[in-house]
Amino acid sequence: MSVSDKTVVITGAGSKRGIGRATAHTLAAAGWNVAILDLDEASAKDAAHEVAERNRVQAVGVGCDITDEASVENALTVLDGALPPVGALVNNAGITSPTPFLEVSGEEWDRIFAVNVRGAFNVTRRLAPGMAERGFGRIVFLSSVSAERGGGVFGGVAYSAAKAAELGFTRALARELGPHGITVNAVAPGLIDTDITGGALEGERKAELVAGIPVGRNGRVADVADLITYLCREETGYVTGATYDVNGGSHIH
Repeated sequence: MSVSDKTVVITGAGSKRGIGRATAHTLAAAGWNVAILDLDEASAKDAAHEVAERNRVQAVGVGCDITDEASVENALTVLDGALPPVGALVNNAGITSPTPFLEVSGEEWDRIFAVNVRGAFNVTRRLAPGMAERGFGRIVFLSSVSAERGGGVFGGVAYSAAKAAELGFTRALARELGPHGITVNAVAPGLIDTDITGGALEGERKAELVAGIPVGRNGRVADVADLITYLCREETGYVTGATYDVNGGSHIH
């Protein structure tokens, strides 16, 4: 199958300045048809329209609450007839929380895990069987440098724990799905300019963080999108179970 015969599903790609939307454009430029799932249906459709117009591929945007299995089932059923078979999945949807551990409630803890971990499970569990059947698949999880260095960048303990869970998920899934022609990798971005981090990191705090980055700048969404696109290529079939750091050298381990 050529790439134009395949579709990539990207979760949480509605946000205008987010990693998800940048990834949708970069994958579309590489010839992928794109399905965008986002809690905000209007922005999912807006992103899909923008991607289709700019890159001349098919793109569909669907409203979906990835924490809810029925919502995932409905959203992916919409895609079944609308686009070619799914060849790649980018588990990008995520939420962060800066609440200190001594103040975090059980409810907030569950909410962070529901989106970052259970949401990724719901979508992956629904799409992996089809990939296995067709003998080809690329799955990419968006983790975070917080999972590796133990927070200290932006999110608190709940976020770091959920993003670390995604790393274990990636590694074990890579083992199980490898024989079916499916690779599973994780990307762990550092500080990236997006809507999530934008407003919170200005002035002194930003200067202080950038001072600790060897390349001397914050990350851009394109830095992450390019890497994800590389991991989704057909040629990148011997890279699996890996975690790729995109942090400008701010965390080297």
